[in-house]
Amino acid sequence: MGSIEKDFPTLNLAATAVRVLSIEAIEKAKSGHPGMPLGMAEIGAVLYGRHLKFDPNAPDWLDRDRLVVSNGHGSMLLYSLLHLAGYGEFDMRAIETFRQLGSPATGHPEVEFAGVEATTGPLGQGFAMAVGMALAEKILNARFGDDLIDHHTYVLAGDGCLMEGVTQEAISLAGHWKLSKLIVLFDDNSVSIDGPTSLAASDDYRARFVASGWEVSDVNGHDLGEVDGAINAAKTSALPTLIRCRTTIGKGVRELQGQAVMHSGAIGAKRIERMREDLGWSHPPFSAPQEIYEFFAGSADRGARAREDWEGRVGALPNDVKKRWAEQFDFNPADLDGLFETLLKDLAGAKPTEATRASSQRVINAIANAMPSLLAGSADLTPACLTKADDATPVTGDDASGNYIYYGIREHGMSAIMNGLAMHGGFRPVGSTFLCFTDYARPAIRLAALMKVPGIYVLSHESITQGEDGPTHQAIEHAAIFRATPNLFFMRPADAIETAECWKAALRISDAPVLIACTRPAVRTVRASPGGDLSARGAYVIHGEADKRDVTILATGSEVALAIDAADALEADGIAACVVSTPCWELFEKQDEAYKKQVLGDAPRIAVEVFSPLGWTRYVETETDVIGMTTFGASAPMADVMTHFGFTVDNIVALAKSKLRA
Repeated sequence: MGSIEKDFPTLNLAATAVRVLSIEAIEKAKSGHPGMPLGMAEIGAVLYGRHLKFDPNAPDWLDRDRLVVSNGHGSMLLYSLLHLAGYGEFDMRAIETFRQLGSPATGHPEVEFAGVEATTGPLGQGFAMAVGMALAEKILNARFGDDLIDHHTYVLAGDGCLMEGVTQEAISLAGHWKLSKLIVLFDDNSVSIDGPTSLAASDDYRARFVASGWEVSDVNGHDLGEVDGAINAAKTSALPTLIRCRTTIGKGVRELQGQAVMHSGAIGAKRIERMREDLGWSHPPFSAPQEIYEFFAGSADRGARAREDWEGRVGALPNDVKKRWAEQFDFNPADLDGLFETLLKDLAGAKPTEATRASSQRVINAIANAMPSLLAGSADLTPACLTKADDATPVTGDDASGNYIYYGIREHGMSAIMNGLAMHGGFRPVGSTFLCFTDYARPAIRLAALMKVPGIYVLSHESITQGEDGPTHQAIEHAAIFRATPNLFFMRPADAIETAECWKAALRISDAPVLIACTRPAVRTVRASPGGDLSARGAYVIHGEADKRDVTILATGSEVALAIDAADALEADGIAACVVSTPCWELFEKQDEAYKKQVLGDAPRIAVEVFSPLGWTRYVETETDVIGMTTFGASAPMADVMTHFGFTVDNIVALAKSKLRA
């Protein structure tokens, strides 16, 4: 690339343009966060001008470098750079409409726009997602080699990112996995919203990162040469690298730079005018010199040539590698239909009585070898959640060619890293923990739903049915929380057949996370026939005659068997009871009205589920029509806990009869 000195004039001009465009956009919007864009302008200019491998005309090509802005409140830095680098969606109109309805220049970066790798509003999430992206690169490189997979993941991060706990989980794993192509540029300005970071933190960042297996370097973040040299050195490291960039928050605003007030908010027209004078910037508002565009166009041209060379190598792959490549990156769920058909027939014949977590492992064993993109793992609960295929091998720092990830006890980090794996491309990540422990993972699961990122969670020990571990481990409100989350599919299969069908449906969902809640104890097979992909419709009549019913009992999971037993008892009393298994509300709501009416019928309805009754009034009249949980659970054997909280055939029968009398 040559010496940076020749680029100094243009890079300095580009950094100034970033500062001015950012502050002008924030002032016009009367909203935003100017401190970071002004403080990291030189860092951004060096990245896009000399290091980042990108092509605005093919922004999603696989072997591009990734840049994640983990301190995403400073989004105007990214938008200014994307504009100068030639990303069409971020034209000057986008900059002028920052934070306005319909503008791609949103308050925090959103992934549907070219050039934006991740949504990183909650601090630390971007850092952890970037670890997932770097891990994806390392695994794919181990499978396909440098000619096909060879790129870096860069992260911009601030003090707030490093204070969030999810970041330490990710830091630890990145060092453990030796993610040498992960480079973090830390905006070390010692200021947060409340004031100096010394109010709340006295960490030795160097010691912290070195202890976790990282390289650490220190530079003046406003010195182009130092930043450039540190990035060059990081590219040769065998470890992930933190570059501590000493910066001044809000640099360029004479009266306010270095102060917490620069974190957010417009600074006023007079201060902007003085800043322009101090910077020697005489260009009209919302404009930049042509030489900057031309300079960044050169960077984009280098990326385009790299992309064209890469496409040539991909096109020339020998047939055996081309086949493996297609299996990795062009997975079609329909290719697994035959495997699922065989598995479902076997299950229907065997009618196993087993925990649905064990049924889930049957599915994983059946599909793992046929689906190289399936990358399962667990937050230290592999023996409990059963997500490891029998012949799976672990991914390690020294050998990344495996297909199973031991995340350790890091539910939040696991979930955010899964998002990064999926967003990188080439993987459908699977993670596992207990349903109750999604309390630690939910911020990243919510972002997956927001960003339309696919991922599958196997969540075992999902209710009071696990018994002795007690209320700390027994999910109560979690189903209601996830059912209330937009663009998320919460599945709770009743038996082995429904578990396989739920997995089949989950693999077809490419734009949302899927949670499969599985039992710890064994449940009997309640489906008489494996046909029809009934779970994919979200709800269906599993027992009784749909057109001859006096009452309908809706249930999920292990309570479906209980509901069927209650229906048999009602039928012995001359009451025609229909049981509706409801493994996934979200899928059921996507069905047409005729189907939903056919399933639900016109007869009185009750529901039974070992979670909070909140939300069931979508299908029954009131929460009193639900046998559910309104308190936390208890520690005792499962049968005792279920009876204690009223999950019995007698109680279901009594509620059904009272509904008929009403």
